[in-house]
Amino acid sequence: MDDSRVHSRTLPDGEGGELLRLPRSEANWEWMSFVVRRLRGGEVYRSHTEGEEAAFVLLGGICLADWGEGVKSIGKRKDVFDGLPYTLYLPAGHEVTFTGETTCEIAECRVPSNAKLEPRLVTPENATSSMRGGGNVSRQIVDIITPTFPADKIMVIEVYTPGGNWSSYPPHKHDVHNPPAEVDLDEIYYYRTRQREGFAFQHLYSEAGAEGQTLKLGDGDTVLVRRGYHPVVAGPGYDIYYLNFLAGSARALAVTEDAKHLWIRSTWKELDPRLPLVR
Repeated sequence: MDDSRVHSRTLPDGEGGELLRLPRSEANWEWMSFVVRRLRGGEVYRSHTEGEEAAFVLLGGICLADWGEGVKSIGKRKDVFDGLPYTLYLPAGHEVTFTGETTCEIAECRVPSNAKLEPRLVTPENATSSMRGGGNVSRQIVDIITPTFPADKIMVIEVYTPGGNWSSYPPHKHDVHNPPAEVDLDEIYYYRTRQREGFAFQHLYSEAGAEGQTLKLGDGDTVLVRRGYHPVVAGPGYDIYYLNFLAGSARALAVTEDAKHLWIRSTWKELDPRLPLVR
């Protein structure tokens, strides 16, 4: 991998296994470890959160899950473009067993924690969907684990951006602990595209005005946002999804926007009529 991007493995259709594994030690950062795995029907995955809290986002498929409250069937959408998510929050000192009812894919993020909290299941009915921006900066935001959710450090958001539109815009950053104006958060962007050939670009740059880095992202790619601004644009004709995990110096989504680009807000009128992309 380079400094910011991690490519997913490609597994044959129907084959189980890890699509992506990124421990904190390999990412060389403080807060988050990230894994995406596929379970075939009948396949079992067990996880224990010793000294960590974890969020498990069901990207697609149906599975049986038991985290100490009896076995529950969770999952509804075929893939991320087919509806809102089921997400299990598991605090430190708990266990969960997932068994695939169908082929299913689970994104798992772990953050160091010893907080004594309770597991909670976020269903599609609990998730909050809203539209943001305007014109070709319109996108759909799905809040899953927000700053008000009873977790320790982790936050989780899904974002849907129609083809040709911009997202995470105006550009913003969250790399300085200066509450309430801004807090220092590391952030994962995990991408999925409606079509396999779809793509997006993400530009990473610093406040100092350096040239920065522009990454081309495809289905299953991950970007680690450690510092600086990080806007995204979807390739025309290709709707994109990204899953954000965040953790850092405070459980707040306080950011600083790039002042040079704030004028764009005055041009926004109607939302893109293609939204919402999922219901």
